[in-house]
Order: sequence, then structure tokens, then C-alpha cells
Amino acid sequence: MAKPEVLVIRPMLPSVTAALERDYQVHFHDDPKDPAGLPDAVRPRIRALATFGATGAARAVLDALPALEIAACFGVGVDAIDTARCRERGIKVSNTPDVLTDCVADMGVALLLAVQRRIVEGHAYVKTGQWLKANMPLTHNMVRRKAGIYGMGRIGQAVARRLAPFGCEIHYSGPNRKPDLPYAYHPKLVDMARAVDFLLLTCPGGAATRHAVNAEVIEALGTKGTLVNISRGSVVDQAALVAALTSGKLGQAALDVFEDEPNVPAELMDLPNVVLQPHAASATEETRAAMGQLVVDNIAAHFAGEPLLTPV
Repeated sequence: MAKPEVLVIRPMLPSVTAALERDYQVHFHDDPKDPAGLPDAVRPRIRALATFGATGAARAVLDALPALEIAACFGVGVDAIDTARCRERGIKVSNTPDVLTDCVADMGVALLLAVQRRIVEGHAYVKTGQWLKANMPLTHNMVRRKAGIYGMGRIGQAVARRLAPFGCEIHYSGPNRKPDLPYAYHPKLVDMARAVDFLLLTCPGGAATRHAVNAEVIEALGTKGTLVNISRGSVVDQAALVAALTSGKLGQAALDVFEDEPNVPAELMDLPNVVLQPHAASATEETRAAMGQLVVDNIAAHFAGEPLLTPV
């Protein structure tokens, strides 16, 4: 019997590639915006797609694969996958939740610490010899501060658990109150921004949250406020954020994601009140290996006629 044929968009970990090649006929395609680049003879035979959260699968990609049965996403966010089209065609979609929750939450708190204590700036202060001339300016602590979390799902709750030992007062905002959580709930994000010192973004991307953090929310967070984004760049109005940081209307920001990755606004590069990361919140060897295995396991479950492990 011929092996099912799988399309991998962009290279994945060697362990993922090896596992897929063991059981399937695998095709690789590096340009997710040009599905027509695949040979005409191959496209009708593709039954499974392995893609990344940021890369996704647009309608044009899905429609170029008429036999597609499953889109397995390496990542928790599926906003770049046309899930509506998948529902229309009966294409199953999986992602990789849970296995990256702790890793991403760790990064969120690390970024908050880094920008509050100016750790990156302090590192440069020592290495460039400035400490020999004068002490570095004072920084800010995190103890008993008010932290607002936008998106109290798995990652948001993991962030809250990590902030609790600092004595932080936890607030959250999102579509619905969660009665089982002991934190202060704000139906409106702008109201929470006014009430907190730190605003951490852990919500999904997509149309529902696009530019949810706009100029009004940023101004409400204020001149002493801190914004941390470990969700999606689309959640923040990036132009408004840059304007607020450069004008002093926002105190500080720590960003792992951007609107047009990997392009980062030049204005952010040299600001002392900003810490930047290359979309690396889940980028540890252990977490990425677990994510890759879940991609493999979901595809295997589908072809075995079993329920997906982590369906969307």
C-alpha cells in the first residue's frame, strides 16, 4: 500500500522530519504563499499538511490541495490557518497546546523582570566599562505590584501562578469571567489598563483581538506602565506603541512578537526602555521537541482512524 503523502511547509526539526519520512511520503515546500509552486502532479495527492503557527495555511494553500484531510500546526495559535475554510471542507486541524504553556509563561515573566530591572541594559553597562565611571541608574521592582493579564487561558493562568510569589495583585480581562479564578476581572481591557502597573498579553491572535491594545489602552497603561507581549504582534497597534514609547506616554515594553516578523521597527532598536526577543517564547529544545512530537502524533492518529490528540 502506498504511503500517505504529507506536505511540510518550511523545514521542521530533524526529529520531526525523520519521524514523518519513516511513515509517509513527505514533500517539502518553503514558500507558504505560493502553493502553486508545488508540481501539479503532487498537489492532488497531499492528504496531510504540517505547518507552523505563524505560517499557517491560507485559503489559497488549502484550495491548492484538494485531497487534504488534516492540517497539523506546530504551535498553539491557529489564527494564520483559514479554519473557516477547513470547516467547510471537513479538514481536521490540530495544534500543540499544553506542551508549550510553561515555557511561554516563563518567557513572559522573564521579560517583565528584564525590563523592570533593566537587565539587558545592566549587562551592557558592565561590558562597556560604564560601571567604572558611575553606578547605573536605579530600576524598578515587581513586588506587590498590580499585574493585568489579557487572555486568561492556559498561558495566562500559568503567568498568574508565576507572579503570585512576587505578591502581585492579579487582574485579568477577556471575553468571559472565569468564576473559578480568584482574580479581579475587567470586562473592558482599557479599564484594566488603567488599574494595573503591568499589562501582559497572552491572548490568541486573529480578527477578534487585532489591535485590541490600541492608543487608548496604551495611554491608559500610562507613563509608568509596562507592556509585555508574548501572544501575537497583531494584538498591538504597533505604530501607536512606538509613538507612545518614543514620546514617553508609555513607560516600558518587552516584546517577543511583532506585526511584520522578522521586521522590527527601527525606532525600537535603541530605546533603553524596551527589551526585544525574536519570537522565542517557546524556543527551548525541550519544548520544541514536544511540539514536534505532537504534530507527528496528531497526523498518525488521523491516519489510524483515531481521534486527534489536540484538535482545534
